[in-house]
Amino acid sequence: MTRFFIVIPAFNAETTLRRLLQQVSTYLPPEQIIVVDDGSVDTTCDIAAQMNVHVCVHQRNQGKGASLRTGCAFALAQNCDAVITMDADLQHAPSSIPDFIAAYETGQFDIVLGNRMKDLKGMPLHRILSNLITTGLVRMRTGISIADSQSGFRCIGRRVLEQIHTESSGFESETEFIIRAAQAGFRFGSVPVPTIYAGEKSSMTHWHTTVNFIHVLLKEY
Repeated sequence: MTRFFIVIPAFNAETTLRRLLQQVSTYLPPEQIIVVDDGSVDTTCDIAAQMNVHVCVHQRNQGKGASLRTGCAFALAQNCDAVITMDADLQHAPSSIPDFIAAYETGQFDIVLGNRMKDLKGMPLHRILSNLITTGLVRMRTGISIADSQSGFRCIGRRVLEQIHTESSGFESETEFIIRAAQAGFRFGSVPVPTIYAGEKSSMTHWHTTVNFIHVLLKEY
């Protein structure tokens, strides 16, 4: 049986984390759930501990990419076969977890990306345009067909985690990961996931993230 772990980077996520973990725990047991508290100054760490999941703590905020590296390294140490990454702000529906598991267990894919572009009703226009542009650029850069390169809802196999190492620490790390994995010849698949936006405040600084995305896109690996 494939041993899946969930990795959740969390920064000041006290308003959503408990509900998220309650939902995720219906699909995987707490001992297979990892929360990376990325230097939060609220009760994020306390909530995760109360839910009896694994908690990795950054003493200062290091960014999403750094949090993913910490969480995935911990999952590897726990003998995971694959990791599902998702955000702490409830924009990733836990009800999609079985779809990732089913797609990965077909054996056809090393990486399964969540695709929000099948149903755009809940996505703000500027997000639609941003995702279309960035995904198009990533497709040009890698030569592989990807529908939604900016989705952080992903399933990644152990062999990929052991081989692909990113350097970026922010949101652009997810783009760097795709580029490196594509260059290494890993197989990509996707599953449709719902678009969920409810006016949440993003921890992403758009201009800074855009500059970093361009840097990652143009960099030689």
